[in-house]
Amino acid sequence: MWRRIKAWFEEKPLLFEQDVMKKYLVVGLGNIGTEYENTRHNIGFNILDFMASKESFSFSTEKLGDIATFKYKGRSILFLKPSTYMNLSGKAVKYWMDKEKVPLENVLIITDDINIPFGTLRLKGKGSDGGHNGLKNIQTLLGTTSYPRFRFGVGAEFGKGRQIDYVLGQWNSEEQSLLPERLEQSKNLVLSFVFAGAKNTMNQFNGT
Repeated sequence: MWRRIKAWFEEKPLLFEQDVMKKYLVVGLGNIGTEYENTRHNIGFNILDFMASKESFSFSTEKLGDIATFKYKGRSILFLKPSTYMNLSGKAVKYWMDKEKVPLENVLIITDDINIPFGTLRLKGKGSDGGHNGLKNIQTLLGTTSYPRFRFGVGAEFGKGRQIDYVLGQWNSEEQSLLPERLEQSKNLVLSFVFAGAKNTMNQFNGT
């Protein structure tokens, strides 16, 4: 009897480690408030809302953001839309990482990127903030640039000094017509990251 009890306790760390490795935190960056809905800067929110509509899960308001959970092929995914506004996104990311004990390599940050053309998808395992205030705050609070991020290209069709107006602006009619297909592909990228891993997902989706 004692041997069986001892063996059970010895196995628990391994079981716990396996459970942790199957848990993911997917964070869509954006700003709360109706004035920011459907703006380029809120593509992270848009992608998570699209996924919720397609996969039939819903968000509830919790500490520092709106939260939803979803099971996918044996993985547990926690979706987060921070309510801290873009510039303080790291506060919500760190809180839910710590609370749910999600390892850094299982965290995926979804953000807009003016440095790549509209609709281009790019997953990276690490990198600089690229001047993005949300990523900058996450980097500061996590103390590292080595976390996966999914960058959705919004282009840079703006004049000198007009960057803020551009990213906080609404999609134009051409972008709006192309967005549903881009959101579908973004959903597929996120689920691939969770199930197939970062490297396989980069090979399949980057540049598409």
